[in-house]
Amino acid sequence: MRRAIAGAALALVVATPALAGPPYLTDDPAPTDTGHWEVYGPLVEASGTGSDYEGSTGVELNYGPATDVQLTLELPYAFAHDETGSHSGAGDIGASIKYRFYNNEAAGVQLAVFPAITLPTASAGLGAGRVTGYLPIWGQKDFGPWSLFGGGGYAINPGPGQRNYWNGGIALTRDLGQSTSFGIEAFREGPDADDARATTSLGAGFIRKLGGPFRLLASAGPTFVDGQKALQFHAYAALGLDF
Repeated sequence: MRRAIAGAALALVVATPALAGPPYLTDDPAPTDTGHWEVYGPLVEASGTGSDYEGSTGVELNYGPATDVQLTLELPYAFAHDETGSHSGAGDIGASIKYRFYNNEAAGVQLAVFPAITLPTASAGLGAGRVTGYLPIWGQKDFGPWSLFGGGGYAINPGPGQRNYWNGGIALTRDLGQSTSFGIEAFREGPDADDARATTSLGAGFIRKLGGPFRLLASAGPTFVDGQKALQFHAYAALGLDF
C-alpha cells in the first residue's frame, strides 16, 4: 500500500528525536519503539489525474519486536476509476522489515534498510499480479526542531511490459509545537512499465496530535510526468494510533 508510493515522516515533539512514519512518499530510518505498535487506519491514499485515478484504503500495522527493528504489514482494499467506470476489490498485501543499522543519538543521525515485498492477493486488474519487491536505504539527520530525511531504492517489478526501476526522495520537517508538525518533500520515480515515463512529485503534509494515543496525518501535492503537460496528484490521509 504505502510501498506503492513509498511512504515517510514528521517530528512530533521539539525536545526529542524525530519520530517518523507516514504520511509522505519519502520514507525514514526510524523504527517503531521496541514492544510498541503504530497502527494507521482507516487510511486512504490515491493518485491520478482528474477522474482517472487509483488508490487504496485499509490498515497498516507496525510493530517493534526488538531494538532497531520494525515489522510492517499492509492490508489494502484497492479502488480505481477510469473511462470504463469504477472498480474495487482486494489489494496486494505488503510485508516489510526495517532494520536501523546506525543510530548516533548525539549527532542526530540514523541509517536503515527497509526491504519489502507485495503478494499477488489483489482482485483482477487491481494489483501487480505477481510478487514484487523493494530494496531501499533511508537516512535522517535531526537538528533542533528540524528533521531532514531521505534516500531511495530499487523496485523489482516483474511481468510482461513491466520494468524494474529506481526511486528516491528527500523531505524536510519542522515541529510547530507540542501537537503539530509540518513538512515538505520532493520525490523522483523511474518508469515502471515499457509505456510509462518517469515522474517527479512535490508535496506538503502535517501530523496533528489528538487526544490520547491518536494522531491525524495527511499529505498531498502535484506529480509531474516527464514529457507530458497534464498535471497529476497524490494524496494521503490516515488516523494514527500509538500504543
